[in-house]
Amino acid sequence: MSTTELPYAADAQVSLSYDELEVLRIQYEKELSQAHVTVQTKFNYAWGLVKSPMREHQVEGVRLLQELYRAEPTRRRECLYYLALGHYKMGNYEEAKRFNALLLEKESTNLQAQSLAQLIDKGIAREGYIGMALAGGAAALGTILLATLVRRATRK
Repeated sequence: MSTTELPYAADAQVSLSYDELEVLRIQYEKELSQAHVTVQTKFNYAWGLVKSPMREHQVEGVRLLQELYRAEPTRRRECLYYLALGHYKMGNYEEAKRFNALLLEKESTNLQAQSLAQLIDKGIAREGYIGMALAGGAAALGTILLATLVRRATRK
């Protein structure tokens, strides 16, 4: 499969239905109970979990992908992308950026990874704006408290 056939990162925001994820879970658990999970089954289940809107699913999907990444060199490219996506969806933007950068080092023209890089950068910027707003709010509150204390002290 060429990189141009892969979905852009924005498409990955679409979750599987409960029934679709359940099919993957049942297959994974069936193979797990037989003490032999195929690489494809494990990857499919991890992929479905990462796409889930539920954080605990995303965490488990990332864990499974990390296991695959270590054990299956032939699946590393796919694992890198979905590891980056999973961390992005969980708000772990620095980890997402790290995994996505590894993929872009190997495939600089990968449109899917380029698209994800833009989403990660937007997430980092949004997180920065929230931090600045919180710091600004704390500074304003501190100024109000200090002004109140000074006003009380001058009244006495």
